[in-house]
Amino acid sequence: MTKRIAIAILAVLMLCSCNLLSSLVHDDQVVAKAGGQRLYLSELRKYIPEGSSPEDSAALAMQFINSWAMEHLFEKTAESRLSKDEKNMDKELESYRRSLLRYRYEQRYINDRLDTLITQAQLEEYHQSHKEALELPRPVLKVRFIDIMSDSPNYVEIMAKLSSEGGQELKDLDSLAHVSALRYFDNSSVWTDAAVLAREFGTDYVTMLSHLKDNMIVFEYSDRGETRAAWVSAIIRSGQAPLEYCESSIRDNILSERKRDLLNNLEQDLLTNALEKKDFVIYKNEQNN
Repeated sequence: MTKRIAIAILAVLMLCSCNLLSSLVHDDQVVAKAGGQRLYLSELRKYIPEGSSPEDSAALAMQFINSWAMEHLFEKTAESRLSKDEKNMDKELESYRRSLLRYRYEQRYINDRLDTLITQAQLEEYHQSHKEALELPRPVLKVRFIDIMSDSPNYVEIMAKLSSEGGQELKDLDSLAHVSALRYFDNSSVWTDAAVLAREFGTDYVTMLSHLKDNMIVFEYSDRGETRAAWVSAIIRSGQAPLEYCESSIRDNILSERKRDLLNNLEQDLLTNALEKKDFVIYKNEQNN
């Protein structure tokens, strides 16, 4: 009897200790309650980056609290309002599990087998065989752009050197633009979308190209005392995009095609192997087992 009493007392003490430990773990300031759940200050602090200003900390805290509350309020409401069948998610969870397993295996299969090497010849072959798919939606240009105050002491020299083909003149232009220009970039060796360049002039590309004369685009803003100009070393107004302009997308397309081929082969191999091993059987009539 004494032994049983001792065991009972020990069990009670262990239970009390567990409850005490639980209370100590959550011996923390409660900052919000929602849906029968409590949000503690220590948990909230994890989502506030160190060094945040008081204003940013307060905004981030309210954002997290509202999101946390909405999650638990939705859960509580759904639990009370939905029927037993509606809350039964076994089929959906199993379907999601199968989809996730398939996706993860496909990714491993692709990663183990995908050939990511793309040669220049393959790029050129794709470029030649997909002309219609690689039509330019807008003109592309190779340009050198500058934004400069019209009264700059280096204005005349910079504008004269903007069309430099190279050598010392181009070096001088780079040096002058570095100290005098509001903005300057040299894209004379790469293609630029006309719409992207037009944003530098604060207009649309059709209006911008209407100012193109003798390989120069010049916009003068007298109200600001500012001039924006671009020397156009090359322009393609329509037709197929040049290879160097669409090379990145061609690489992506080639890799996507290789991935699709790998997945198609995987599916076919799975079906073939399963049929050979009788792991996949199609019954022709109801008499077969």
